Amino acid sequence: MDNQKIILFFALSFVLLLIWQAWQEDYSPRPADTTAQTLSSPTADIPAAPALPTAGAPEAATPAAAAPPAPRTFQRGARVHVVTDLFDVVLDTTGGDLRTVALLAYPVSSQKKDEPFRLMQDEGSRIFVAQSGLISQQPAPDHYAVYTAEANEYRLQGDELRVPLVWAGADGIRVTKTYVFHRDSYQIGVEYRIENGSGAPWTGYQYRQFQRSLPGDDEKSAFLYTYTGGVIHSQDEKYEKIKFEDMDEKDLDRSLSGGWAAMIQHYFVGAWLPDPAETNRLYTKAPKGQPYVLGLLSQPKTIAPGETGEFESRLYVGPKDQERMEKAAEGLRLTVDYGVLTLLAQPLFWLLKYIHGIVGNWGWAIVLLTLMVKLVFYKLSETSYRSMANMRVLQPKLVQLRERYGDDRQRMSQAMMELYKKEKINPLGGCLPMLVQIPVFIALYWVLLESVELRQAPFILWIHDLSIKDPYYILPLLMGVTMFIQQKLNPPPPDPIQDKVLMALPFIFTLFFAFFPAGLVVYWVANSVLSILQQWYITRRIEKTGKTAKA
Repeated sequence: MDNQKIILFFALSFVLLLIWQAWQEDYSPRPADTTAQTLSSPTADIPAAPALPTAGAPEAATPAAAAPPAPRTFQRGARVHVVTDLFDVVLDTTGGDLRTVALLAYPVSSQKKDEPFRLMQDEGSRIFVAQSGLISQQPAPDHYAVYTAEANEYRLQGDELRVPLVWAGADGIRVTKTYVFHRDSYQIGVEYRIENGSGAPWTGYQYRQFQRSLPGDDEKSAFLYTYTGGVIHSQDEKYEKIKFEDMDEKDLDRSLSGGWAAMIQHYFVGAWLPDPAETNRLYTKAPKGQPYVLGLLSQPKTIAPGETGEFESRLYVGPKDQERMEKAAEGLRLTVDYGVLTLLAQPLFWLLKYIHGIVGNWGWAIVLLTLMVKLVFYKLSETSYRSMANMRVLQPKLVQLRERYGDDRQRMSQAMMELYKKEKINPLGGCLPMLVQIPVFIALYWVLLESVELRQAPFILWIHDLSIKDPYYILPLLMGVTMFIQQKLNPPPPDPIQDKVLMALPFIFTLFFAFFPAGLVVYWVANSVLSILQQWYITRRIEKTGKTAKA
């Protein structure tokens, strides 16, 4: 196996990876129709009211799952507008839901700087909302209960903003649901204050859930796969994806010790963050034709007559900013999904961010990081390129062997091995160095793909956004040219068909990379240019002497 076969194997594997990702997007199992602008009824998408123990029991039992009834139309009440330094939020008095979230620091695109990206919304073909409520055999507000608000607009003035919503039920039960916003924070507190004015103990549970429809065509890429769906984290399972397809197959219902539940998409996340000491019941629902549900149900609390009790939770709604998420909850930064290469990708991301802190430009940070990676692997790359250069020096003798033995492959192989032994060349000398570097380069690929910091980050000249394709396709063309030059520096393979396949790769990759984010192409071009310079220098030095060098 020579270096050309390694290059061919790596290139074709990369192409197959892209094809597989596109196939997953287009042909993976999906439900029938999820564009309906309705949401499920409270018992269709949360567990039914549990069979609670009688008053005075020492410990309440965990509620059992129940079958949901038919869905109801999603209703609206009065809208409450909340503006902070980071959020433009709409709450609804029906359920006290978080219905709309616009992120003021993240524009829709570099061409629409004044229009903030809307992560959550309760209308249109894409639905994503955060809901919470209480369930009890006594009066309690679920996400269809109607609250009252003191005002229809709130604005953050100091460091904290509290938005109370009040629900008054029968038998003297009064609940105040308060959203708590903080300056420079994507965390939102959700507090329930239950005042038991009845003559009997009140026992109830708190649930928190997301409802989200499948991603639309405008959220997907035909060439790059990024995960959209549910994610959970617990003491037992540190990071687990709950795919929409899994929700279709069956409703999830299990205990979750500590941890959190989230709905994620490219660059952004919504996560319910209970107290880490809590044990919750995790559940999912997939009502036909309606948004998917992922939620948490707490342990019960009992409030004596005339007493007051509280439930508390937090929401993280915003970008996959690893520093912010690390402070919000343990393991939340894992929503920046680097896959099996996380151990390699995390240090690369840290280094990329450190370089950016010095140069102030993500594009140049990518170039400098690529240079540093090349320097780390310089000696390995040198071994590989020296092996290729040696093969180029032997090329005339190899051509003579092919002419001499013609179609007698066995004798030709024996003669080639004798020649390698005589010249002290290991034909596999360049394979191992390349194989060692492949995981590092793939990890860097995922870093550049997943990092929200590159979203709408400018580089130079015509590149105003490193997270989208080059509008003029100049970078992909440069990448194709550098790949072609690399092919010319390599010794031609003995097989004419293999030679034609290899020469076609620069054109194939140019077409693929024409639709890749510019940041990824910047990395690939920088890596190729540095590889060309190194390979050219080594090849020129060896060919100038006319002797093979020890690989």
